[in-house]
Amino acid sequence: MVKVNKNYLKLPGSYLFSTIGKKVREYSQAHPDAHIIRLGIGDVTQPLAPAVITALHGAVDEMGKAESFRGYAPDLGYDFLRKVISDKDYKARGCDISPDEIFVSDGAKCDCGNIQEIFGAENTIAVCDPVYPVYVDSNVMAGRTGEYDAESGKFHNVIYLPCTAENDFAPEMPEEVPDLIYLCFPNNPTGAVITKDRLQKWVDYANDHGSVILYDAAYEAYISEEGIPHSIYECEGAKTCAIEFRSFSKTAGFTGLRLGFTVVPFDLSVEGVSLHTLWARRHGTKYNGAPYIVQRAGAAVYSAEGRQQVLKQVAYYMENATVIKDGLLKAGYEASGGVNAPYIWLRTPGSMTSWEFFDYLLSEANVVGTPGSGFGPHGEHYFRLTAFGTRESTIEAMERIRKL
Repeated sequence: MVKVNKNYLKLPGSYLFSTIGKKVREYSQAHPDAHIIRLGIGDVTQPLAPAVITALHGAVDEMGKAESFRGYAPDLGYDFLRKVISDKDYKARGCDISPDEIFVSDGAKCDCGNIQEIFGAENTIAVCDPVYPVYVDSNVMAGRTGEYDAESGKFHNVIYLPCTAENDFAPEMPEEVPDLIYLCFPNNPTGAVITKDRLQKWVDYANDHGSVILYDAAYEAYISEEGIPHSIYECEGAKTCAIEFRSFSKTAGFTGLRLGFTVVPFDLSVEGVSLHTLWARRHGTKYNGAPYIVQRAGAAVYSAEGRQQVLKQVAYYMENATVIKDGLLKAGYEASGGVNAPYIWLRTPGSMTSWEFFDYLLSEANVVGTPGSGFGPHGEHYFRLTAFGTRESTIEAMERIRKL
């Protein structure tokens, strides 16, 4: 008889953003005249940069000619993209990452979810709390987390690293040593960052204890303050203990194009086995590569013209973040983030739970955000708003919230 993967049954309800979408659809059906402003899911609203559009058109033309047509992409990605990533994202910052250590994919979400496949089921994991739910959910599906405790909102075999206002939303080292450590900075959902000194301590901790850090740097383009590392490889010793994930989705508005990459250094091994070799084997077996036209568009992001245009878009969203944060503070809310990341993390008023505040904002202001409890137990009584809306909708949302 066929059996299902019962690990899926351990997951509490549906995926966070699916639940939000269902609630919004039901409200819209009941209130068809409502003008709903969505500041929940972190999807972009600005059109692609002109340099990216030009590259896309050029690549499409190439695909229409026999002499320049491309089929399957190379397993790790095209050399022209991997080289410019190596030069501009890493070597320009003093990080010795070669093109051959870079794996091009269709986005950081897939890689963050799939990377756990190259590790044994007996490995323990540690995650920031709150944090992006894909890290825990993908390990639950693999049977690595034990049962879910509805009362605490935690899985039994997961080490949760509290990120609170008291520690500036950056975790402390756990007493129990984990095998896999998920870190995300700039952080989703809190918008917090970590200093280089503090990140170096995590690198030292991982090397001392034989742990592997899975470092999600999808929002590094939004870092504006000095002294904040854009890559974990800015820390000494990171190449022997860390894998890094990057994305074009928020950096260049590629949420609809899908492009990202993962760095697995040659120096990183576990039990004498190269993790680069394992990930290359997995990548080649289960993935056929990002489309040629999309990789050409990605390379255009690094051109002088493309870089200028993309930074202008990043600045646009960060101006939205300032509008949101200033508006919340003036309205009496406790809010953080919005400086080095496009997310604002606010405390819900009174004793409201995060889902109660979600319903309140939706019904009274027709504004959609993301309940903090969906990111982990320590996200309860918090709420996330994104800066990825248009300027007009962002201002209008803050005006509605102010009137409340």
